[in-house]
Order: sequence, then structure tokens, then C-alpha cells
Amino acid sequence: MTTDASAPWLIVGLGNPGPEYAGNRHNVGFMVADLLAERVGGKFKRAQKAQAQVVEGRIGPPGPANRRVVLAKPMSYMNLSGGPVTALRDFYKVPTAHVVAVHDELDIDYGTLRLKLGGGDNGHNGLKSMTKAMGPDYHRLRFGIGRPPGRMQVADFVLKDFSSAERKELDYFVDRAADAVECLVTEGLERAQSAYNA
Repeated sequence: MTTDASAPWLIVGLGNPGPEYAGNRHNVGFMVADLLAERVGGKFKRAQKAQAQVVEGRIGPPGPANRRVVLAKPMSYMNLSGGPVTALRDFYKVPTAHVVAVHDELDIDYGTLRLKLGGGDNGHNGLKSMTKAMGPDYHRLRFGIGRPPGRMQVADFVLKDFSSAERKELDYFVDRAADAVECLVTEGLERAQSAYNA
């Protein structure tokens, strides 16, 4: 599948809108998107054509590796992310292979990162909605949050804030996730996987 190297990238941080969700494990995608926005020197503003907030900017060194990116946070709630993401993809003329979903992942240890292209949704409602809307052929950056302790329900676990022990390392892991996104966009999936997939 060839895509135009000059086509923009759409980096989607998945999460739920509203201050009550801001520190939740489920919102780690928003945290990574916020850091990337800071790095490109932009502030999120309401998108014209979609229920989302966006920042437009560039990632990478000057020259051929410099990439135009649209950073997005869907404002639709996690399980309806597909609509806003597809609207943004179409509006900015982004090939599906240039869409990156940054999301929490239960099945890998806290702070571990995994980059991949395509695949299933592993029960993640944000991915499920995106795949239903545009097919599975987009990139994912899976940010490990680990499994719930004891008998805690998954839904309760993902909608809780990171623990105080986890928060000590959270900034470092979010920073590393933002680095991984930049590497994917500027240097390609294989290079990013070898550098960041634990």
C-alpha cells in the first residue's frame, strides 16, 4: 500500500472529554496529544468539520523528513470516536495509513509501548468505533496500563485516575509515547518499532 509521503498525518489521542475524565487511564491518548501539541507550539481549538479539537503543525527536522500533522482529540466520548476521526481524515485528505490512534491498552504492562499497523480492537471501544467507520488499516500506539487488580471490573479500572505510584512515572512514559509518535511519522513504522516496542 503506497501513500504519498507528502500527505499529512492525523494523530488521534483517544479519551473522554470533560475535566472529570482528564486523569483517567482511558485518557492517556489525550495526554500524549496534549504533549505533542505543546511540542509543535499549538493550542487545541474546535474543529470546523468534526466533533473534535485539533492542532495543526509540523513534526520532524527541516527537510524531507518534516511532516505536516493534525493532532486531534475527539470530543464525542470514546465509544463514538470513529465519526469525528473519519470526518477529520476526509477534511484534511489524510490517507487511512497516515492515521495514528494513541490509546490505553490493558494487555500490556504499565508504561510499555507497542506500535503497529492494522489489527483487531482487543475490546477497546475507541478502536472498535474507528475500525467500524474506516476499516482497520491505520496505525496504533498502544500505551500499556496493565490489568485491573483483583476483581475490579475493566470499565471501573480504565475510568479511574492513575495511582499515585503510577503518576510518579507517568510524565516519563507520556514523553516517550510522544517520541514514538514523532519517530513513526518521520522515520517509519519499522524504525519506530525497533526503537520503542519493548
